[in-house]
Parts: sequence; C-alpha cells; structure tokens
Amino acid sequence: MSRNQDRLGGVQQHDASAPTQAAANPGFAFVVPTEFVELPSGGKYYPPGHALHGESAIEIKQMTAKEEDMLTSRTLLKKGVALDRVISSLIINKTIDPDSLLVGDRNAIIVSTRVSAYGNDYTTKVACPACGTTQEYSFDLNSANVYAGEDLHTVGVKDNNDGTFNVHLDRTKVDVTFRLLTGRDEKTFIAGTELDKKQKIDRNVTRQLSGMIVAVNGDPSADAINYMVHNMPSADSRQLRLAYRLSSPNIDLTQHFECNECSHEQDMEVPLNADFFWPDR
Repeated sequence: MSRNQDRLGGVQQHDASAPTQAAANPGFAFVVPTEFVELPSGGKYYPPGHALHGESAIEIKQMTAKEEDMLTSRTLLKKGVALDRVISSLIINKTIDPDSLLVGDRNAIIVSTRVSAYGNDYTTKVACPACGTTQEYSFDLNSANVYAGEDLHTVGVKDNNDGTFNVHLDRTKVDVTFRLLTGRDEKTFIAGTELDKKQKIDRNVTRQLSGMIVAVNGDPSADAINYMVHNMPSADSRQLRLAYRLSSPNIDLTQHFECNECSHEQDMEVPLNADFFWPDR
C-alpha cells in the first residue's frame, strides 16, 4: 500500500484567537496552544458548504484537564459519547459537527491529541499472534503514516468526485456505488451491534454494507440496496469491503512487532486500548 511521505502530526500554533483560560486570580491568564492536524481526506470528500470542504487540516486546541474529566465521566462512558465530547471540545471551529467528520479524519484528531497530551510513546499490552503470550510493547505514534486513498485504482474503484465511489463486482457483475462513513455512521453501527448482542445475533458485515452502499446499478432505492446486501456472494462482499478500505483516507497505524517470548515477527495494527489516553494507569 502506498503512503504519503509526511508523518501524521500537528504543527503547534500559539493562536491569539484561541480561548483564554483564566485562573481564579484575575491577574493570571494564558492561551491554550492549538495545532493543525493534517486531514487524511484533504477535505476532498466533504460537500460544498461544509467547513472542511477542500481543507487540508483542522485546527484543534491541546487537551486539558477539562477533556480528561470527559474521558473519565462514568455517565459519558456509559452512553458511549466520551470521545465524541472530547473531539467536540477540542475543535476550534464550533460550526463543525464532530459527527460529520469522516472516520479517518476523526482518527487523525484522536492520535494527534494523544501525542500532544502524553507524547508519542505508547506502551500497551499485546498478545503475540504466534504463541499467545501477553506482554508490554511500545509503539511510536509519530510513525503513523497518512494514507490518502491512492491505491483505490488497484481494485478498479472509480472516484465519482462527489463523495461517492463506484466498483464493478466480479461475481454478480453489478455496479455498486458506495460512500465513506462518518462519525455519525460509526455511532449508528455501534448502537446496532449492541442491539444485536441483546438479541444474540451477529450482523456486523451486513450492517457495514448497508451503511456504505448508496446505489446498485444506479438504483438508490432501499429495496435494491437491501436485496444486494443480503444476497451478494461472499466473494463480492469481500471485494466491496476491500474497495471501501482502499478508498478511505485514514491513518496507518501498522507497525512492526517482535515477540519477547518466541521472537515471532510481523506487522500489526497498533491496538487502541484503554491505556491509550491513560498511559500512567
């Protein structure tokens, strides 16, 4: 997979327009530093009128104790909105709805926030895929690469330049139009999977497909989409999900892992565990 040469990271800015945080002593005040986070999407897939349309970066303030409170709030954690509240609090432009952010752009904000708050060294527990031994392993978050979707052509995906993409499925010979998912879609997906758990069923794949497909052979009707989702061969389902992954701008957190116990080596996705935002716990 090709990657941009630039590493993920924000450029710190001391913006005079940033909110001033005043302590109880009226003679003491300071400006919370802000940074610009590179958007994997480059603003290409936001509709005209969206504040991020055509924008290559988003300005956020650095995390403070206020955001740490959000991350530890039992109420927010129980509702599953703690991270959403943090992102909303950090974005300088309050006209931007955090739920409208593409998933890859949200991920970039989350990783940059973690780096500026606690540093780029991320030590967490990892289970070796070969021997199963659980061990502490350190990853360098500054080594994350920005993937802008440059490999989509390798699987025959056409960018429609309107936030949607087309791919011709090999088995059914059907043209499927799909879109990139946002934070709002991600929340809907999570809520659906929680409902599935209560009903003791698993619909992760069909839920994902239902969220991304917007038309089948040019037909955007719910009937056409539902029929395709529930009847496409597994080979086409796999092809479509690969097409989506290669079309989605994101941050690549794949890094090298070597087991301390059996010396097994492989590249693996950096696990974003509970200690991602709490490195000292």
